[in-house]
Amino acid sequence: MKQTETEPSRVAADDPRLRDTDLRNSLITLGVLTVVLAVLPLVVNERIESILVLTLIFAIMGVGWNLMSGFGGLFSFGHAAFFGVGAYTNAYLVIEYELSPWIAMIIGAVFAAAIGTFIAFLCLRYKLAGAYFALATFAFAQMFLLLAQNLEFLNKTDGLSLPILGEESFWHMQFRQGNDWYVWIPSALLVIALGITILYARSRPGRYVQAARDDEVAAASLGINVMRTRLVAVMLSCAVTAIAGAYYAQYYFFVGPEQAFGTHVSVQAIVPAVLGGIGTIWGPLVGALIVGPLAEYIKELLRDPPSYLEFLQGVSGLDVAVYAVLLIVIVLFMRKGIYGTLKDKITERKNQ
Repeated sequence: MKQTETEPSRVAADDPRLRDTDLRNSLITLGVLTVVLAVLPLVVNERIESILVLTLIFAIMGVGWNLMSGFGGLFSFGHAAFFGVGAYTNAYLVIEYELSPWIAMIIGAVFAAAIGTFIAFLCLRYKLAGAYFALATFAFAQMFLLLAQNLEFLNKTDGLSLPILGEESFWHMQFRQGNDWYVWIPSALLVIALGITILYARSRPGRYVQAARDDEVAAASLGINVMRTRLVAVMLSCAVTAIAGAYYAQYYFFVGPEQAFGTHVSVQAIVPAVLGGIGTIWGPLVGALIVGPLAEYIKELLRDPPSYLEFLQGVSGLDVAVYAVLLIVIVLFMRKGIYGTLKDKITERKNQ
């Protein structure tokens, strides 16, 4: 039989060697994760749910930080600025204008993306890179902390307390204590953030920014607009981090200067990504699965320590000290993080 002209192209399209298996596998993994997160609140108690919520918030923060610093190569030590902008924007709009947290969350994400893009533009415009870029982001985060502590409409150091409704409302994101929606909502936000990361990493802008991360001069010589591609990564990163902040404020019904813009917030954004693996899709999630339960355990330890650790009661900064030890161990023994190192070992075994 005579072969038609369309058959060769159809056969080529069906060739398994030409399929984007990495993208397919990532989407399958994301689907499995979605099912697990949907079922998990149904099988755990209320105490575990609170730890799960905190873990999900850490994971979203880690994913946001990883977009800028892992894929974009711009190490940020001031992501508290964008987390805090999201938290305060959500709280202020809900309190003053009675907006739905869903709308306030989007506005906060856009606001944080605009601020972060402007900050990054200034840093890149004046050739701030490496440690200088990190210090610049830290300085901006401290500036936002000082503003929040001194602005009257943000209630200064007292912070903002969100109103508690007398009835459950999905539109206002308020439910009875222990309601599964408190887990399902951040789960959905995390899945969306991971989905954005997967698609972005495989897109042309994502490939361009990774090329610029690895060799800026070579990328520019190939015609890549390095600043524009990096600003896209910054925009996505700040928006995702702000969403984590908005949900934090909505879940705890309170946000204050230290809770929003404190240095420990920036650390909490960095640690999950570094522990799991910088520049990987699933690294921040793996790191958050360690940091979330650990943070809750440290809180309980400081609140009610055993007799032989009574000297720790009320001590502040212990969580940051523990994170520092974890980071040192990871840097010394697993330079690519837990997920990154395991992934490399599995790949090496397959290639042998």
